[in-house]
Amino acid sequence: MADLNAEREKLTELSRVWKEERTTIKAKDQSLSMTFDGRGDLVELVFNESKYRAMPPAQLASVILETLRNGRAKSLERMNEIMGVGGSQDGIDLAAFATGELDAEKIMESLMGPMYEKMDEFGVEMPGRRETPRREE
Repeated sequence: MADLNAEREKLTELSRVWKEERTTIKAKDQSLSMTFDGRGDLVELVFNESKYRAMPPAQLASVILETLRNGRAKSLERMNEIMGVGGSQDGIDLAAFATGELDAEKIMESLMGPMYEKMDEFGVEMPGRRETPRREE
């Protein structure tokens, strides 16, 4: 139950971040800046001065895409930091979830797995739960 409560607290903090936090990233050449919401969605694009006007279209497109990638990555890093991914703890890799590399079933297993293991140790049956192979000790 302690693990479940810890995960619940992480999800509460993540929900707050999604609603309240903003991340602003500037292009390397300072020609533009982008602001992302807590989910990593672009909410504002600001062109600084007139520097962008002198850029060839391909260069401007490259700067926009690079800044967009950097901003999304920064937002996803923040989400992973909250959920404990990349450290010593297992957690939900939100970057993988956002890019479609992680499915909902794996998320549930990450959240509920420790509880299921404890219930298995005590011989508690869970109706409707799919049987997962036991690990060899």
